[in-house]
Parts: sequence; structure tokens; C-alpha cells
Amino acid sequence: MTQLTEKPALTDEETLEEVLDCLTEHISVDTQGAFDQRDLFQILVRAASNKDSLETYLLAELSALKIKIKTLYLDRGFFSVPVIRWLKALKIPFIMPAIRRGKTGGIKQYLKGRSSYKTNHTMSRGQDESVTFDLWIVCKYRKGQRGKQGLEYFAYVVYQASISLTYIHEDYRKRFGIESSYRLKNICRIKTTNKKPALRLFFVCLSFLLVNIWVNLLWRRISRPRKGGRLVYRELLTFKQMLLFLCQAVERIYQVVQAIYLPAG
Repeated sequence: MTQLTEKPALTDEETLEEVLDCLTEHISVDTQGAFDQRDLFQILVRAASNKDSLETYLLAELSALKIKIKTLYLDRGFFSVPVIRWLKALKIPFIMPAIRRGKTGGIKQYLKGRSSYKTNHTMSRGQDESVTFDLWIVCKYRKGQRGKQGLEYFAYVVYQASISLTYIHEDYRKRFGIESSYRLKNICRIKTTNKKPALRLFFVCLSFLLVNIWVNLLWRRISRPRKGGRLVYRELLTFKQMLLFLCQAVERIYQVVQAIYLPAG
């Protein structure tokens, strides 16, 4: 039998300290005094080591970090009994679309009438799991949008959100700007094999800045004021077009070779 030393070479606490020291040394996070940077890294490391959802740990630790969520906007992928029950237990205000399943019953039974209204619905999963939540039904007239006429319904699960029935649909649509920004930043993100996290993060930040600059240019330079709201000519300056502009400008500065000539004779 192999003899072991009395003193361990490494403990779990020492391992965690090594990881936290490395993260705090190479990644600077400005928490604005709300909580300690190491506390945040502890949550991230715990989620990663357990191969669990990062959102689960972050949301559960919000009170300890002294962070208050005004309203959490979730996509339809979170529409399930466990998620809704868990968020209500944490008392986190949220808004999420309700999924319409089946031809009758369920959420579809509420998609009727000619005006928006509020109700409640009980959703079950199996025999023992269920949750009751506030369901807001928004009724909109298409008015020829996307070539369609008639009524269109939107259903939202709402919990303690400070929003009115009149504005919930437009307010929720704002979150799509965030998702679009994530898709756009992948178009111009610099690809690298460098393993330095700071450099890779810098490239990601740079791509987000380019997206924001594009939006700013659209609003300031590629638009006109008009009655009822500013008219933005987005099709005239797509994001790819702006990137092409940048590429061309840089090439002019550095005088890129455009032709090759052989020696005479």
C-alpha cells in the first residue's frame, strides 16, 4: 500500500482560492460597490463546476448580492410549470409569453374578443405539479401589417410587473433589440486562437461598440424627422454596409495594392 503524506497537497478551499485569484487578477468587473467582485466569481465558478444553469445561481443569489430586479423579461422557452413556480417563490417580477399548445383549451381558449383583458390560468404538469398565474391577453389590429388583416392576439404571463395592459406588448418587444445586438455582434467579432480572456473579451466589446455606433448613425444621419415619429432608412445603411465602409476607408489610408506590374523588357 502506498504511503500518503499527513499534509494534503491541495484542498478544495485552496483550489477555489487559486481560481478566484486568477479571475480577479485577469478580469476586472466594476460592481459599483454593490457587492464584492469575488462573490460574483464564486457564483460563476459554482455554476460551471456543477454544469448547472448560470441563471439559476445568479437569480437565487440576488438578495445576497443586494441586487433588485425591476422586471425580468423572459422568452417563451421558459414557459413551464417549474420555472414559473420558482420565479414566484423568489418573488422576482417577470414577463414572459405564454405558449399556445393544442387546438382547443389551454392558452388558446383565452384568445378571443375584440379588446385586451386580464385573467388567470392554472397550468399543470402531470398529476401533482401545477401553478396558477396572471395571464394578460393583448388584442391588436394588424392593419395590413405583413400583408394581413384582422385581429392578432398575444398572451403574457405576468407577475408583479409595474406595467399596464396597454403598454405591455410594446414594452416586451424592446427586448428583441438586445437579442438582435447579440446576433449582429457575431458578424464583426474578431476571431482568434489566442487564449487570453482579456483579449477575447476586448474583441467582443469592440463588436458591441460597432453595433451601437451603427444604431447611432442610423438615428442621427440616415433618418428624417416626421409627424408621428422619426423615419429611419435602415435599408440604406445595413450593418454589413457600414462594415464595408470601414474596410474601404482603412484600405485607402494604408494604400492597399490594387495591381501588380512586371518589370519592363
